[in-house]
Amino acid sequence: MLNDDRVWKALGDATRREMLDLLAARAHTTGELCEHFDSLSRSMVMKHLEILVGAGLVTVRREGRFRWNAINPVPIQEICERWVNRHVAGLASSMLRLKARAEEPRQPERKRARTRTRSRSSKKPQKGTTR
Repeated sequence: MLNDDRVWKALGDATRREMLDLLAARAHTTGELCEHFDSLSRSMVMKHLEILVGAGLVTVRREGRFRWNAINPVPIQEICERWVNRHVAGLASSMLRLKARAEEPRQPERKRARTRTRSRSSKKPQKGTTR
């Protein structure tokens, strides 16, 4: 599986996104994460961490009997640059043009005289003329 796919898969789960939000504030031990996610078993927390580590979104440092988990924002930034920014840039510039157009002072509309014109094929021949 490509690393981009692993990152998208990891970010696709709300629990893992919440873990990343916690780790963005500071590094946490696995025990602290288990305490925070008290509705999950320790093995489920570890499974989520494995997926985050596999995607490169979390780095692990062992200190004695503690396992410290920290966020690695580089893969998210790479995804942003490669995928999100490319698509958002075009959309954002379109929105800016639309905003500028909407904010332009409106010029009064001129009333146009309505004239009826018929196409040449639908004109009735005048009396005394031939087509």
